[in-house]
Formats: sequence, C-alpha cells, structure tokens
Amino acid sequence: MTKWRFGIIGCGSVADFHIEAIRQMEEAELTCVSSRNEAKAQKNAEQESCAWTTDYHELLSRADVDIVCVTTSSGSHARIGLDVLNAGKHLIIEKPIAMNSQEAMELVRTAKERGVILSVISQRRFEAQNQAIKRVLDEGGLGKLLLAELSIPFFRSQAYYESADWRGTRKEDGGVLMNQGIHGLDLLLWFAGEIQSVFGKIATQTHQMEAEDLGLALLQFKNGAFGTIMASTSIQPGFPATMNLYGDKGTIKLEGSTIVHWSVPGWSEPSWTQSHMYGGISDPRSIVSDFHQSQFIDVIAAIETGGEPLVTGEDGWKALQLVEMIYESAAIGAQIQNGVGT
Repeated sequence: MTKWRFGIIGCGSVADFHIEAIRQMEEAELTCVSSRNEAKAQKNAEQESCAWTTDYHELLSRADVDIVCVTTSSGSHARIGLDVLNAGKHLIIEKPIAMNSQEAMELVRTAKERGVILSVISQRRFEAQNQAIKRVLDEGGLGKLLLAELSIPFFRSQAYYESADWRGTRKEDGGVLMNQGIHGLDLLLWFAGEIQSVFGKIATQTHQMEAEDLGLALLQFKNGAFGTIMASTSIQPGFPATMNLYGDKGTIKLEGSTIVHWSVPGWSEPSWTQSHMYGGISDPRSIVSDFHQSQFIDVIAAIETGGEPLVTGEDGWKALQLVEMIYESAAIGAQIQNGVGT
C-alpha cells in the first residue's frame, strides 16, 4: 500500500482536524508542518513526530511531501495555494478556496496545467445522509425539484471576531456567507444544480465587524427550481442548519445531520441518525474530523486512479461565485443573472 505523505501549512485550530484525520489513516502520514508561529509549529511537530518549519517554502521543497493541506487564514489561501500547486504538490485547501472568483479560477487553471489534484474542504458532502439525498435527487426520486430552502441560524460572540485581527474583515475572512455559510451553499449547489439568478440582501446587525453577520438570498436555478438562503451568526443561542428540498413527487427535510422528514415514493428512509456528528452551531471547534478523513481518502483515490475528487476546485469556485453574486445584488439592489445586474 502506498503511503501518502502530507504536509500542513498553518497551525491554527482548523489544522487540528486535518492532523487528526491524517493520524487515523493507514495510507497517510504527516511528514512536516509549517507555521509563522514557531511555538505552534514546534508543538504540533513534537506531538506528531514530524518535521516543522516557519517557512512554508521549505515544506514545499521537501521530496517527502506529496499532498499539502492549506489551513491558514482565508485571505492567504489563494497566494499559498498557488505556491503549493507550482511546487507540483497536490493541494487540499480549506474553504473558501479564495476570496474572489478570479483567484479561485487561477488556482483551478494552475492545478490543471501542473497535472495535480486540487480539492476544497467541503466535508459535509461525505456525510451518509447527504450522500443518500444526492442519490435520490440524481435518480429523480423527488421528481421535478420545486424549491430548496437553506437556513443557517448560527451564533458567534463578539469575542470570536476579536480573537484575530483578520476575523470579520472583507479582505481576509468575509462574513457569514463566506465563512460559516459556505458549507451549506456548497451542499445547496450540489443538490440543486447551477444558479440562474440571485437577489440578495446582507447586513451587519449585532457585531462590530466589517463583513456581514446576516445574508439572505432568493435564487432561481437553471433547472427551474427556486431557492432561499438565510445565514446568520447573530441567532442566539444558535441552531443547526436546515435544508428542505421539495419536489413534485416528495419532500426531504434535513436538520443538522439528521433527516427529520422523508417522503420519497419508492425509497425507504435511511435508518441511521448522525445528529451527534453535527457541530459548529455556536462553537467552530465543535465538529469531528471523520469527514475530513473521508475527503482525504477520496483525494488519494483520485490521485491513484487519475480521476476527479468528489469536491473539485471548480466546486469551490462555484460556491464562492454564489457569495459574490449575493454581495453584488445587495450592493446594487437588483437581481443578478450570471453576474450581470438586471
């Protein structure tokens, strides 16, 4: 069995989930970590018995690193990600893929030119209930999709946004849509398909921060279905995200990681529940690493087979593009179609 050797750039709290996932994989090992903070880099390296550096270019020059996870602050993803790809390493990059769609597409193009895999962390696609819902939709179990509703009523304290100077900034972090909401947006696009038009509103209601803590949108998909989005970090005490999918043959309702309603003709309701798996409602660290591990395994399979991972760079770009369309619509007070105001 090939042992795939990982490097991690960024040793903040998000890196912990990547480290735990790699630790649990027989086909993977962590060989080097990098952080500008020497103490953090050294601490993680000692815990994982691997090398460390404060210069990520040194990590990229190592022959014993095949796959690099970028877990730095959002505003640095594109710059560091490009360096990873140009070094010929496969790249797993935390969400969002970049802070604008131009940077995202540069990453996608570079990965193709260099012949390496690019995957954006969207681990919720790997949860069993979401996989089951995707199969139902792909096989027409709900019939014609009529409406997809996404609600993300999360909570973050002011202290959370003050914990780092980049948090809540438009350039380095983004607001609830770009940060906490982008997992839900990715699932929405995965389930319902490409966007035709967007009408959006954003506001900063309860936090002292530059970006939004509330985002709303009315969508129409290219398949004719409609969609709604509500995402906030101001809802106390915070509640699980919900996704409601209505077709002309049936309905699926999802709360957190639990299917709470299933009326799909000819399809038995999945018998499992994963409510204990769902987190991040009011504490960004209250998630598990299981599905990061599933995504890493999927990336390794894509490398070994020459195929595409379940989550591609293009997928990360599409979710980012939707956020940008909401922002643009909110700024001009009009509907956006394919990025053009109408």
